Amino acid sequence: MISLVEGVPSGLALLAEHVNADLARRQQGYGRGRRMQIERDEVEFLSGVRAGETLGSPVAMLIRNRDWKNWQEIMDPAPRAEDADGDRKRAVHRPRPGHADLSGLLKYDRDDARDILERASARETTARVAAGAIARRLLAECGVTIGSHLVHLGGIDAQRPEQLPAELNAAADASPLRTLDPQAEQRMIERIDQAKKDGNTLGGICEVVVDGLPVGLGSHVSWDRRLDGRLGQAMLSIPAVKGVEIGLGFETARRTGAEVHDEIEMAPGRVRSGNVRRKTNRAGGTEGGMTTGEPLIVRVAMKPISTLMRPLGTVDTRTCEATEAVAERSDVTAVPAMGVIAEAMAALVLADAMVEKFGGDSMTELRRNLDAYLAHIAQRLS
Repeated sequence: MISLVEGVPSGLALLAEHVNADLARRQQGYGRGRRMQIERDEVEFLSGVRAGETLGSPVAMLIRNRDWKNWQEIMDPAPRAEDADGDRKRAVHRPRPGHADLSGLLKYDRDDARDILERASARETTARVAAGAIARRLLAECGVTIGSHLVHLGGIDAQRPEQLPAELNAAADASPLRTLDPQAEQRMIERIDQAKKDGNTLGGICEVVVDGLPVGLGSHVSWDRRLDGRLGQAMLSIPAVKGVEIGLGFETARRTGAEVHDEIEMAPGRVRSGNVRRKTNRAGGTEGGMTTGEPLIVRVAMKPISTLMRPLGTVDTRTCEATEAVAERSDVTAVPAMGVIAEAMAALVLADAMVEKFGGDSMTELRRNLDAYLAHIAQRLS
């Protein structure tokens, strides 16, 4: 698998271990399947990095697929004798409800849904996490941190602490479900174990928290430049994600304006928000498509995985007869890993917004432009 990142300024300190740490986090989580025992994702830089620093050219990364040897015959790009006589091994004619199988088979006019499901596999998020790790490094150089934690799984809510840990990911990663609520964690584990016995799957919700963003990333002047819209698209592109909300999100529709909008007060020395602060953060760090300087809070909802070990009903695409869906190797839940993927997608959007706002071919230039901007807004309401 190749992950290619363009637009990274030169001079960004980057080592393989920076990427590998996030790749390992993506593979953790109670309820994962056998594939996580096979793969041990690590990155090899192919271009764009020399002596531990980016060069300003595209950064190409290779992540080897250890399971590939088991699929070479099945996925061989060259024609085989059995292609003329019938199906290759592991052909799929019983599409899974909730998966890309059937819609993709019809859209691309294929006979074997294997052609669809392998590309639609969430395995591709490995490349996203690798790219997001580079974006995270750029943001860290600008004083921005990103973390996430699980707040709901399979009908069980986790209690969100009033004050999040300073090292959010360190605290979340210590939990097998990446949650900050030990009591809820135990009930969630029992729920996962029961779902596994039942041949079922579970969904859930993760919360991404970004600290240190300066006011003014994004824009109100055109719909496609609104930062909240860009974040929404990025999150909804994650396989199995069906919902995104920023701040109070859907709850704002149930409250009055006085109960929704964040009052503003002076806060001298709070430079990144322009020497002001919001008394609350119900907006979740964005107003009018732009960052406010408050923490960015994004919640992402993942549906249950569509592969069930006790399959749902479907139709056989060869005979059009009723049957049961195919059962592929899968997880009971991948919500903890989804939080890591959502961090990566947030990092990519926000790093892009930082480069868009502050420009620069090198990190030295980008930081100089950022510092000048912060010095300017510090004077506006002083």
